[in-house]
Amino acid sequence: MELIKKNVHMNKLKCQTSLQLTLDDDFNVPDAKPDIYKIIKEQGMVKIIDVKMSNGKLMVNGSLHFDDLYLSDENARPLHNMSGEIPFDELIHLEEACSGDDAVVSWELEDLTTGLINSRKLSVKAIVSLTVLVEDLYDEATAVGVEGDPDVQYRNKTITVTDVAVDKRDTYRVKDQIHLPSNKVNISEILYSEVELRNVEVRLLEDKFTEKGEVVVFFIYAGESEDNPIDYYETEIPFSTTIDCNGCTEDMIDNITFNVTGKSLEVVPDADGEERIVDVETVIEMAIKMYEEEELELLNDVYSPYKELIPVMKDAHYENLLVKNNSKVRVNDRIRVAAGQPEILQICHASGDVKVDDIEVTDSGLEVNGVMEVQVLYICPDDKRPLNSIKGIVPFNQTIEARGINHDSIYRIKPSMEQLSVMALDGEEMEVKAGIGLSTIVFNSLTEPIIADVEEHELDYDKLKNMPSMVGYVVKNNDSLWSIAKKYYSTVDKLKELNNLADEMVKAGDKILITKRVDKIL
Repeated sequence: MELIKKNVHMNKLKCQTSLQLTLDDDFNVPDAKPDIYKIIKEQGMVKIIDVKMSNGKLMVNGSLHFDDLYLSDENARPLHNMSGEIPFDELIHLEEACSGDDAVVSWELEDLTTGLINSRKLSVKAIVSLTVLVEDLYDEATAVGVEGDPDVQYRNKTITVTDVAVDKRDTYRVKDQIHLPSNKVNISEILYSEVELRNVEVRLLEDKFTEKGEVVVFFIYAGESEDNPIDYYETEIPFSTTIDCNGCTEDMIDNITFNVTGKSLEVVPDADGEERIVDVETVIEMAIKMYEEEELELLNDVYSPYKELIPVMKDAHYENLLVKNNSKVRVNDRIRVAAGQPEILQICHASGDVKVDDIEVTDSGLEVNGVMEVQVLYICPDDKRPLNSIKGIVPFNQTIEARGINHDSIYRIKPSMEQLSVMALDGEEMEVKAGIGLSTIVFNSLTEPIIADVEEHELDYDKLKNMPSMVGYVVKNNDSLWSIAKKYYSTVDKLKELNNLADEMVKAGDKILITKRVDKIL
């Protein structure tokens, strides 16, 4: 007798940790740039350069890149930019990890503040949150049947498990050209730029998937015209592509996260030799996971009328997909200009970042609380100080329905900004409207006892010989035809035949006849 086994490809979270880095450094203004009068806007991006694992310790090497847009006292061109980076090396202890494990490090820039020390020096302070996941991809060998001995009786039970079919990372580059409209002046120099990814949709196909979305590009530039030395432009670049993904099928469940990890804006001349075209390249990193649900037949019980079979049990751990959706949240609020700040003449650009502060497991699902941090760049009436910015925080609350979730469930929520619009109500107040996406995936952890092996022993033939040759049996509560056949060294088919039963259904109080099998015993 041999057990028939099947491998289930599972993904188990081996260990997880997170920590906050406080980065702080001072930077001198380059000699080629004028003094700083006021910092208007800043942005930052963390780049993970290298990750090395060694016996439960993880060394993360990376850097924080920042860009500042500032006002100077120059009359000809008051806007300028300054950029720099703060490198870091962080040692993270992971007790359960080992040198052969692959760690996935993700980051979140929780706070970035740039302040003036003096007109030629600024201070950059940032709080970076690093999250480290070490997952164990393994095959759970599960017994699903018995072969080699026709006398062995066995039955299965069915459970639904979620297998990991695809787990990889890939990169896609969006390349396009932006042609300035006729009402914009020629570009002398790009001073500041932002690139955001929005409304990404995925469709699974055989051995590939398609993705489409928009790249929102905004940039401020120095113009060639003396009458209009500063100008700006914002546009959306739609994209669609097909990514090869071996093993992917249309019926799988995708969990793909997209992050902009690099951008490049380069000014090139048009056909007339004028600087009116911008080559844009955006690097999108994709963490790709595909799951498939499977009805798995597990070996539940085994016995033989002619042998003593003792199942060797163990606990097997599986995951079952509970819910995967993208919840939409609409937020609406008003932001006022602080006292002493210039009034609003025209909205120039708005950017936002979604942060989840707290997630609570409830009976009906996940209660999510967070904030949308919005920063608005606007034009002021003063030509010498043409731009200013204002920051605001808009809270949100959303309940993500997930019936059947419990405190042992595994869940991941990826927030994203899908829409953002800002409208000036008057010179001191603006209205913010936004659409937030909460991409959620929830798994329930299953622990199932399975038969890992079966020990075979000879039957106690003296015990069998002393059993009556015929028994009249009254079915009790929790009895089944299987349990009765096993107890009296018979088979389900034999009992059905002897009692003229069409199926295995019996209920308490039913009377059945059991005869002792004498073949192969005497």
